[in-house]
Amino acid sequence: MAGPEAVLWFAFCGERILVSRDDPAVVPLAASLEELGLSAAPCYDIGSLSGQRCWAAGLEPDTEAPAGMVFRDLRGLWGVDERFFAMAGRAKQIVEWDRTHRYCGRCAAETVPRSTELARECPWCGMLFYPRLSPAVIVLVRRGDDVLLARSPGFPPGMYSVLAGFVEPGESIEETIEREICEEVGVEVESVRYFGSQPWPFPNSLMIAFTADYAGGELRVEPSEIEDAGWYSADEELPTLPPKLSIARAMIDEFLAQHARDPKNLEAPQ
Repeated sequence: MAGPEAVLWFAFCGERILVSRDDPAVVPLAASLEELGLSAAPCYDIGSLSGQRCWAAGLEPDTEAPAGMVFRDLRGLWGVDERFFAMAGRAKQIVEWDRTHRYCGRCAAETVPRSTELARECPWCGMLFYPRLSPAVIVLVRRGDDVLLARSPGFPPGMYSVLAGFVEPGESIEETIEREICEEVGVEVESVRYFGSQPWPFPNSLMIAFTADYAGGELRVEPSEIEDAGWYSADEELPTLPPKLSIARAMIDEFLAQHARDPKNLEAPQ
């Protein structure tokens, strides 16, 4: 009889993922965590990558990496294959949701994984807890041949990006765009157009991207959220930009391509 099928293990110890010491885009392939000298419960089937089944697992905080493996912060893997990063991001969000929903927020009873769907259930009061997903808008604002770029205090040194913010309860996406841009830099926009979307695991976001045209107002940054902001022409030297696998970078690259500008060598160092 054939043994259990080997799967790719996207295993996290806190914010750090278990990867090969020699290649950060390689996670363990094994039929079980026990083969690796590890244990975790529960574990979640999260899909396939290049035809190989993938499972997510959360490890205890004091777990030591097996021989030939190390734990690395997921943010440090921005340069790896986009599909691998997306799967790792999915695993991270599921592991974090599982860790933070072990007890019911209504009655404090211990929850259990639901067998029919990705959820944890309270056996006492029946409350269901699904993985948290936080919708956020991200907007590239244009003014003729200029693009609005801003720097958040949490960015890597020297990096600038487009504006973004979370959707608040009772708020439409259109209202979020108007509020966030006005709050962060004091300008108004018009001609809002959908660009695309991207799951983003920091911490559990769905980035919904738009482009928009400048409609009025003078730049006035909100210091609690933005350190600096300015209009940048496609013809001038740009600051360091977000990593290529981000939707923010995809929007900036498209803007530059429309102005026949080569966007290489503009990415933030890892």
